Amino acid sequence: MKMVPPRCCGCRVPIGRDETGSDIWPDPVRRLGYEQGTLPVPWISLHTPVGDITVFEEDGAIVSLDWGWVADQAPSPVLQRARAQLHAYFDGDLRAFDLPLAPAGTAYRRGVWQALCAIPYGETRGYREIAATAGGSARSVGQANGHNPVPVIIPCHRVVAATHIGGYSGGDGLQTKRWLLALENPNRTLL
Repeated sequence: MKMVPPRCCGCRVPIGRDETGSDIWPDPVRRLGYEQGTLPVPWISLHTPVGDITVFEEDGAIVSLDWGWVADQAPSPVLQRARAQLHAYFDGDLRAFDLPLAPAGTAYRRGVWQALCAIPYGETRGYREIAATAGGSARSVGQANGHNPVPVIIPCHRVVAATHIGGYSGGDGLQTKRWLLALENPNRTLL
């Protein structure tokens, strides 16, 4: 199996290769370790310009967003709000999400994710800038980004490296990151 680029934004790693040599990616249900139709939490899938995504909720808060489609939808009121806000975001009509979030992670990671949520729509911050706010180093911020279970809503795509765009393995990787950044600020020159 080829080396996978550094993980960013709660995304997946390949589970194998098919007969053509292409990576096989897990669907969100397999990633969570449950058989389809038996997830213990409500979820909702939607089509977006960056691919199909599935949002999971537990105890009234969003806990995960992953690329892929899960059949047999199990929506809740919070997930219906998330779907409406995500559609508005992708239509360019929403600049800030107003959803209850409960991402699982260490206290340090949760602090980094909180700092990411403070990055204004259409702007970016460097890994070092986030480290100055949340503590740690640029590398530890990158690692926390790599474990963000709620990408897009917790905007890890707004964090860039000092000399280049940085990493992103959600959706189609850097293509997805560039698309999200261009959506938020079409006049910005990307690295």
